Amino acid sequence: MLQKEDIAAAFRSLQDDICRALEQMDGTSLFHEDAWEMATGGGGRTRIIQGEHIEKGGVNFSAVEGPASEALKKLLGESGDRFFATGVSIVLHPSSPLVPIIHMNVRYFEMSEKVWWFGGGIDLTPHYIDKDEAQNFHRQLKETCDRTDSDYYPRFKKWADDYFYLKHRQETRGVGGIFFDRLNTDRESKTKAELFEFVMNVGRTFVPAYRAVFESNVQRDWTDSEKQWQYYRRGRYVEFNLVWDRGTRFGLETGGRTESILMSLPAQARWQYDFQPEEGTPEAETQNLLRKGIEWIG
Repeated sequence: MLQKEDIAAAFRSLQDDICRALEQMDGTSLFHEDAWEMATGGGGRTRIIQGEHIEKGGVNFSAVEGPASEALKKLLGESGDRFFATGVSIVLHPSSPLVPIIHMNVRYFEMSEKVWWFGGGIDLTPHYIDKDEAQNFHRQLKETCDRTDSDYYPRFKKWADDYFYLKHRQETRGVGGIFFDRLNTDRESKTKAELFEFVMNVGRTFVPAYRAVFESNVQRDWTDSEKQWQYYRRGRYVEFNLVWDRGTRFGLETGGRTESILMSLPAQARWQYDFQPEEGTPEAETQNLLRKGIEWIG
């Protein structure tokens, strides 16, 4: 029977594999690791890379447990005395404004033997949206989903559109991807082992999906105005993570390590009052594509 320790071990190995691949992709820097422990039980490995091409990137692993606070039970809508949570969380902020930001998370949560679920997803946030790249990205995610269930991609794509959405701006964070939460045998016609394999397949999709957009853009020249637009778009990323992201809230509510939780924030960002890109520019085209419901692969 699949145990929480087995899931944590697989996630730990996934972190190692992804870090090795990203070090090769950047080619100029290695990850710095901070190993940490949580007072109530467990701990994690926070890994940060700051290279020439990846300005700031984090690949975190954690497996923590402890008493379930009233705030946590209210947040999750579940009851129980203790919780266990493990996962891998990734955010990469590239140096080039022509290379997208990417996020991935795979996770497992357990409140008791009867209360458990998997969650996760991948989404892409280009500073400049390229429709072909968005299409290829979504096609890779669909292929991953279809290996488990042909209904997963349309379900989880819509979930991502709804989740990665800045309600106060009425715009999506980027071109979306897939998002899923609370997958268990009560909600899905799958075994726990099948759901775990799906989550691991999502994790394994990260490197090839990002390598495609990274390598095709990282050597392209860019201008200072494009860099300023990147800082502006990073500001939107910060707004989402601090206002709407459930993972941030969960980590803070459970007494997680603040530096690890906030590793998703870029090194530099900017806000400009009531900024509107000039019509007909690439910036305006990207702004117009930040909306729900775009079917990138038809």
